[in-house]
Amino acid sequence: MTNPEIALTCALIAAVLFAFALFFIHRYRKKHPAMDDLEGHDFEYYCADLLKANGFRDVEVTRGSGDFGADILCAKGGVTYAVQCKCYDDAVGVIAVQEIYAGRDWYDCMVGAVMTNQYFTEPAKRMAEKLHILLWDRDVVENMDRNRTGN
Repeated sequence: MTNPEIALTCALIAAVLFAFALFFIHRYRKKHPAMDDLEGHDFEYYCADLLKANGFRDVEVTRGSGDFGADILCAKGGVTYAVQCKCYDDAVGVIAVQEIYAGRDWYDCMVGAVMTNQYFTEPAKRMAEKLHILLWDRDVVENMDRNRTGN
């Protein structure tokens, strides 16, 4: 093969790989538009539905404003949970951890958790560990969704 033929072959391979990547990204996006495209309060109801489908009971979405740091109250296995929901475009920081730390105590719950469509910053992870707050990132939420839908 000559250099132009090698270059053309490499370009074709790259184009095919790029097309496959676009296909899988598009396919993935179609499976999760609800999670990423929801507004704040709608995301809270989406999370509440996931919790119900994953064995949580007495799932209640708190009022939109003045919720004292918890968006959802629920229970599982005799343990009460206060959950803060964050539907963001970027990583979730320490403020969400601080909010649910307060919300957990305000609602007299045993466990506090932050549930998001994204991931957490390192400071948020450190604070959550220190304050004993659960962090349910995109991977956990997607796993809850798969458990619900059986996919």
